[in-house]
Amino acid sequence: MGRITTHVLDTAHGKPGQGIAVQLYRIDSGQRLELRAARTNADGRCDEPLLEGDAMQAGIYEIDFDVGSYFGRLGVQLPEPAFLGRVTLRFGVSDAAQHYHVPLVVTPWSYSTYRGS
Repeated sequence: MGRITTHVLDTAHGKPGQGIAVQLYRIDSGQRLELRAARTNADGRCDEPLLEGDAMQAGIYEIDFDVGSYFGRLGVQLPEPAFLGRVTLRFGVSDAAQHYHVPLVVTPWSYSTYRGS
C-alpha cells in the first residue's frame, strides 16, 4: 500500500524536531490542494502517514514545515525575518503503490532532504 511519511531531524541541536507543524499539498493544475495537516511527535515523526491507500495518486506534492516557529520556541536567536521560516519540499510520486518517505534535515540556516525508506 502506498503512503507518504516524513520526519524532521534538527542537526543544530542533535535531536528530532518535535512539535513542528507540517502540511501536505497535492499540486493539481497549478493549484495547491491541502490534503493533511499534522504536527511532529517527540521522535520528530507524524503519528500517522500524511497520505496512504486509495488517496495516493501519482503526481506532484509539497510538504511545508514551520521550522521558524520551532527554532523560536527553542530560544534560538534569529533575525527578523528568519532565514528559514517555512521550508517547502516539492517532490514527485511516480508510483502510488510505493512508500515515499520524505525527511527534512534542518538547522536555522540550512536544510536537506532525501527519499528515505
